[in-house]
Amino acid sequence: MQKLRQIKLLLYLTDILKLAATGFGGPQMHFTQFYKILVVKRNYVTEDELKELNSLCSMLPGPTSTQTITAIGYKIGGPSLAFITLAVWVLPASLLMLSFALLISLLDITNPKLDFLRYLQPMAVGFIIYAAYQIKNLFVKRIHHWVLMILAAALAIVSETPLVFPLLLLVGGFVSTQINKANYRDVKPIKNILWKNFFLFIGVFLLAALLGALTKNKAFLLFENTYRFGSIVFGGGHVLIPMMYNQFVEFKHYLEPNTFLAGVGILQAIPGPVFSFSTYAGAMALNDWGVMGQILGGTIGTIAIFLPGVLLIFFVYPIWTQVKNYSPIKNAIEGINATSAGLVIASAYLLFKPVEVNETNMLVLLGTLFLLLTTKIPSPLLVILCIAAGFII
Repeated sequence: MQKLRQIKLLLYLTDILKLAATGFGGPQMHFTQFYKILVVKRNYVTEDELKELNSLCSMLPGPTSTQTITAIGYKIGGPSLAFITLAVWVLPASLLMLSFALLISLLDITNPKLDFLRYLQPMAVGFIIYAAYQIKNLFVKRIHHWVLMILAAALAIVSETPLVFPLLLLVGGFVSTQINKANYRDVKPIKNILWKNFFLFIGVFLLAALLGALTKNKAFLLFENTYRFGSIVFGGGHVLIPMMYNQFVEFKHYLEPNTFLAGVGILQAIPGPVFSFSTYAGAMALNDWGVMGQILGGTIGTIAIFLPGVLLIFFVYPIWTQVKNYSPIKNAIEGINATSAGLVIASAYLLFKPVEVNETNMLVLLGTLFLLLTTKIPSPLLVILCIAAGFII
């Protein structure tokens, strides 16, 4: 019996690894792949359970698809299997992004030999504009959603501080709860809450902030910044990217704009969670510490971005049957998602600023956007085409 269980767990982890190696396209595409393999093919969970878990994770900050697949591991085998599931799902993308960071640093992106990567930057902006369009269609349904989106985009563009991003998300959630108060008549209190994982979530946040403030050590500051992003980001990796750009490029100057955009470009060809970009950003942030420093930075970026979302899953999962129907949370998420759409629009503008405006770059940007809007060409193929164009032209 024990041996049979071990075989089943090995098969399950093999399926997770296959998903990690082939899961392109972000949370929406990941959901369909989870459905095909984890529901239809293997029946690890039912269709209704997958939908409900995905809805629950969509209401939490952090990487939705990562939290969903971690919650499935939790359901099947408890906290231990949840952590193993997380590691198998995250590892391929993180290793690929770390490898790219090491390659970029070794060869130097400003080196003429890497000129073939030059079209990744305008291509990345095209992907972000397309993401803004998708998120707008997904989350902006009512008049106050439009207002929140437009105001968030405008304030994020004109603001010079990274603090505006989490502040706007909080304001968006609060406004939505006030507008939808009429739905609160049948709200029931949440009971039987196990607070230890939530206190751990908050404790790590405060400890990282304290260590960063006292030591001014770049590694501690990197962990604190990245952990904060993982704690407040709603709407997926395309909301995370503008936050990181604002903090790491414009505010703290950990990365150069062209280096950041090269990472955004190559991210489109990487399977697995979009949040794995944090591995690349962390490695490049500690570029001045040498190769071992980059490996440390990539490790910090990986752990810090995924840890808060997992701790929240461990806190919420035991009470999720109550949380999924809790009206104040649902209403707050509406506003947060609409605000997130505005932040992605702002990110398209902010990421466009460092791109040289010339005919070729504009052709790449608009061509990328046109192909994404009108065809079903896979993202990795677009990246390969841009790199090939860099070689040829």
